[in-house]
Amino acid sequence: MRWEAFLGHVQERGKYATPQEAERSARTVLALLGAHLVGVVRAELAARLPDTFAVILLNPLQATEPLSTERFVRATAAWIEGATEQTAAWDVSAVLSVTADAAGEDLTHRILLQLPPGYDLLFGHPEHT
Repeated sequence: MRWEAFLGHVQERGKYATPQEAERSARTVLALLGAHLVGVVRAELAARLPDTFAVILLNPLQATEPLSTERFVRATAAWIEGATEQTAAWDVSAVLSVTADAAGEDLTHRILLQLPPGYDLLFGHPEHT
C-alpha cells in the first residue's frame, strides 16, 4: 500500500483533521506493534506497509513483555501528546484496522496469533476470537 493511501485511510477511519495527526498516530501505534511481532510475520507485514512505516515497524520501541490490549492503549496514550485512553483507543483501532487491510486476512490471522488475547477487536477482526 502506498504512503498516501495508507495515511488517507488512517485519516478517514480516525476522523483526523489533518494528515499530520494521522501520521503521528500511525507512527506511534506501529512502533508499539513492532515490539510485539517477531520473525517472518513482522517482515511480511513490513513488506506490505509504506517504506517509512515499514522502517518504524522493524525498529520498534522496546517492550519487556507483551502488552495486553489495555496496556497497549495506555502506552499509546503516553506517547501521543494530549491523548487520553479513550482517544488512544480510537487511534489504535484506526491504525490497526488499516494495517489489517494492508496485511490481508491470512497475515492478519498470523499477526493475531503472536499477540495477547483481545487484539482481534483492535484490528477490526472480531471473528478471530
